[in-house]
Amino acid sequence: MTIPLNVPDSHARWSPRLWGTLLVLCAAMFLDALDVSMVGVALPSIADDLGLTTSSLQWIVSGYILGYGGLLLLGGRAADLLGRRQVFLIALGVFALASLLGGFVDSGPLLIASRFIKGLSAAFTAPAGLSIITTTFKEGPQRNRALSIYTTCAATGFSMGLVLSGLLTQLSWRWTMLLPAPIALLALVAGLKLIPHSDRENTHRGYDLPGAVTGTASMLLLVFTVVQAPEAGWASARTLLSFLAVAVLLSVFVAIERRTANPLIRLGVLRSGSQVRAQLGAAAFFGSYVGFQFLVTQYMQSLLGWSALETALAFLPAGVLVALSSTKIGDVVDRFGTPRVIVAGFTFLVVGYALFLRITLAPSYAAVILPSMLLLGAACALTFPSLNIQATNGVDDEEQGMVSGLLNTSIQVGGAIFLAVVTAVITARGSGDGSPQAVLDSYRPGLLVVTVIAFIGLLITLTGLRRSRPAQHTVLVASSAGDRAAAEAAAAEKVAVRD
Repeated sequence: MTIPLNVPDSHARWSPRLWGTLLVLCAAMFLDALDVSMVGVALPSIADDLGLTTSSLQWIVSGYILGYGGLLLLGGRAADLLGRRQVFLIALGVFALASLLGGFVDSGPLLIASRFIKGLSAAFTAPAGLSIITTTFKEGPQRNRALSIYTTCAATGFSMGLVLSGLLTQLSWRWTMLLPAPIALLALVAGLKLIPHSDRENTHRGYDLPGAVTGTASMLLLVFTVVQAPEAGWASARTLLSFLAVAVLLSVFVAIERRTANPLIRLGVLRSGSQVRAQLGAAAFFGSYVGFQFLVTQYMQSLLGWSALETALAFLPAGVLVALSSTKIGDVVDRFGTPRVIVAGFTFLVVGYALFLRITLAPSYAAVILPSMLLLGAACALTFPSLNIQATNGVDDEEQGMVSGLLNTSIQVGGAIFLAVVTAVITARGSGDGSPQAVLDSYRPGLLVVTVIAFIGLLITLTGLRRSRPAQHTVLVASSAGDRAAAEAAAAEKVAVRD
């Protein structure tokens, strides 16, 4: 297990080393989120410079998602088995090198390859970093505070990526690729000194290689199929056969996990209602936001004629709100519990999306766009940290990497699936005669789908309120069966949901 850093039980001051460890982990998560959003604004410049077609350009984004979403399960389990510190630092070094490669390439295939490698490395840094936090900080107020800072760094990185991309693209798209490299290298150097050493899990029990192969293959194929479906056609033989292959691989994976002594994913964790709500909520939350951001970026640049920088600045209030609230969300969760905070966040999300349906070809930013951005910022600040807390609380140390990988898989796969759905809805609607009003009308069904996805997420999370207690501080998702009554008696302030 991770060597403790003398973490106090109360809100006492953290040591400089403890703060340094958290900042290193936050830097890696910030870079992961930054890289997802920063490339979007630079795509037109990349296409002009490298002479890429639209289909090739798509893979600059999809290549990252494919590596990230496809290998997260393997990355999470590798952190448990090989040591969280080792996995995190090696993957962070690979991320830095891939960033340098992406900034100097002179062809589309090499750029796509660098993006895939970056996504692959992020698939190992994300679950390893999250599990380092959950095994270093004691469960309760300390961990909640650390996770609120950590996850709001991710949300801030995603929002700030748009702003930074708008600024850097004015110089060259290559700077959007190079920017993460020095930050990752600095984090790597600091991590070598600050991140506590961790022991490997009992690796003598063996590795679940068949599970790793089938699980990773199923996730890779699922993300690939969803990304390609709008172009190939959702009802095409190619898409249907790919989905059938995904179903077969997942069935084989489940069969392997049920029988192996050392599974990649212990399926028992999914018997927990709070764990399932966290996974589904994460998919709905991130999937709806990715679809919203895609639509709004197109709306602002294509219809309103805003520049890349103006579009980025329009999203800035949401990012600022998330950043300012990062150190306070842990206290909110301690007071109200994750179920109530998540419900509040999803409520803000639904209302923010619904208000954006009022857009026109000449909207008032202050009256129409800004209210949605502020509500979405509040939603991100409340929901994202709370989902991470709910998913990881009560889980044994040796399974933290597994659960972290599962949560990040839900986020990435949810983002890929729902973005593809939103894109398909817009494509099916068409743009009529091509007039600005017709194009705007084609966007509205997509915005409505985004709102519905968030509303479904709200309904899912509402079911958690029935199990919550007014006096709870955290909601635990524990990992063994039949111990619910005993756990509640041992921890009067917590609700333990045992599988």
